Amino acid sequence: MNSLWLRGILVACLACALPMQASVAAAPTSPADPGKVLRFVFVAPETGFDPAVTRDLYSQLVNQSVFETLYAYDYLARPAKLMPSAAESLPEVSADGMTYTIHLKKGIYFADDPVFNGKKRELTMADFVYSYKRLFDPQLASPQTWLLEGKVVGLDEVAAQAKKTGHFDYDANVPGFELLDRYTLRIHLKQPDFNLGMILAHQPTSAVAREVIEKYRDAQGTVMGHPVGTGPYILSEWVRGSRMVLTANPDYRGYIWDFKASEPGDDAIVAKMKGKRMPQIGRVEISVMVEDQSRLLAFEGDEVDITELQGPLAPQVMSGGKLKPEFVKKGVQLSRIVDPEISYFYWNMQDPVLGGFSKEKIALRRAISMAHNVREEIKVVWNDEAIPLEYPIPPGVVGYDANYKSSIQYEPEVANALLDKFGYKIGADGYRTQPNGQPLTVRYSARADSNGQQQSEMWKKTYDSIHIRMVGDLKTFPDLLKAEKECQLQTRTAPWIADYPDGDNFMQLFYGPNVGQNNNGCFKMPEYDKLYAASQKLPAGPERDLLYHKMTRLLEVYAPIRIGYARYRNMIAQPRVIGYKKHPVMPTEWMYFDIEKRK
Repeated sequence: MNSLWLRGILVACLACALPMQASVAAAPTSPADPGKVLRFVFVAPETGFDPAVTRDLYSQLVNQSVFETLYAYDYLARPAKLMPSAAESLPEVSADGMTYTIHLKKGIYFADDPVFNGKKRELTMADFVYSYKRLFDPQLASPQTWLLEGKVVGLDEVAAQAKKTGHFDYDANVPGFELLDRYTLRIHLKQPDFNLGMILAHQPTSAVAREVIEKYRDAQGTVMGHPVGTGPYILSEWVRGSRMVLTANPDYRGYIWDFKASEPGDDAIVAKMKGKRMPQIGRVEISVMVEDQSRLLAFEGDEVDITELQGPLAPQVMSGGKLKPEFVKKGVQLSRIVDPEISYFYWNMQDPVLGGFSKEKIALRRAISMAHNVREEIKVVWNDEAIPLEYPIPPGVVGYDANYKSSIQYEPEVANALLDKFGYKIGADGYRTQPNGQPLTVRYSARADSNGQQQSEMWKKTYDSIHIRMVGDLKTFPDLLKAEKECQLQTRTAPWIADYPDGDNFMQLFYGPNVGQNNNGCFKMPEYDKLYAASQKLPAGPERDLLYHKMTRLLEVYAPIRIGYARYRNMIAQPRVIGYKKHPVMPTEWMYFDIEKRK
């Protein structure tokens, strides 16, 4: 899942706070109470706030707060259920699945900004069309192009012309985007797409104003540090990599909380929240705390209202998947889910040592895959706060197959025999060389934090078990994402959290045209790509599942990746937090719950 932020006007002032945007003259409409302050923690630094180019989860939390998509997800419904956001209703879909008609709510306005010259700027469907086109502007090199690539009539052709001329013509007609009026968009597709509604709920399809982009864009065409949207919050302060403050957008229209219980425990949330005008929280203060212990100490010291318990912290607070009695006594709340994610291991298929389709390179990757003990990694690195996966689609996502058995299992003896057979000889120093006699060294990259260090140590143990020299490479999270997009990392453990709860969102991770976007291992294989393209034309069901099985077997045979695990997401909240429940797809929820004022 699976980024967003910076550059705009703050690029020259990376250590100072973003000034609050000017308030509008009209009477406030947001029901948010400035006295209700939520203190939240990011476990990794953000990257910036332009929906078209952001990749990281943490920036997306801010983007979802500032910008709006046409659709969102019901707060309590499980499995995840689509609902209108900026749209007036769910899309009207033609019988053949190739035409979507969408009606926009009237009277939605962008937050006040000097670029609007003191006038209220209404959101229209033209803003969404402009925002969708930005995903295809070659100057931006968006990692989100795949969301609409090959789907909308005429859109790819405009993008192809831009690549030739070096200029994207935003005024060029795209027949697939038919504006019936200011508030009605009809989308014409090249083939059926049964996930388009969910795609239009994903943050990269948020509406931005063209005036804002043209006023504040940097040399790349992005606006990473001056987000202006129609959502419930405004980014009013920002110290990069350290602190963010969101304040309620005074012009946000609000809504009445009226979600229905879906799971045990939901009735209590409904009883506390039903009928409230939302959002209630007037200010969200976000701190970046990379180290696990710092986050827990801040929570225990009542400096933080909600934080995530990643694996290393869980045993200090939980036992057997539940809060320890001392935390229950304090009124601490736990929201625990298996994330709709896969953490998988990839080997860069463009790398001269690990990549390629020759028999010895396939054997090398398969041997490494078989040498890694996924269950031990879960135990050591994540303190059993994850479940092993055999299939590239995780639980809770349409297309998941609980009965699938991978042909890649933990077999270190077989792994060593395979390397022996294909000429990876063990030298006098105890480490293998390549079949051509050249040294064999693998560089494993991970986040520069305690988790990353533990992952690196675990993989060092794996490589040692098959006599391959490994060196660790710890980088900051933004640097990892940048290098990964450019196919510069050799191998890494890559987590992907569902953008939308359908198997397509996971199988696209290995689709050749998505190299440079989400295909982190830079894997290109015509047979896989053909099967994936065919799967996109099918609704969820047995026929599509059969294609997914074939694609998964290809991943096992050629071993560009190895499926790892899905982690639990344990979110703890202070007693003053009201109605909080972690959503499996939406990045954040603070526009859906409440908090008591501090005394």
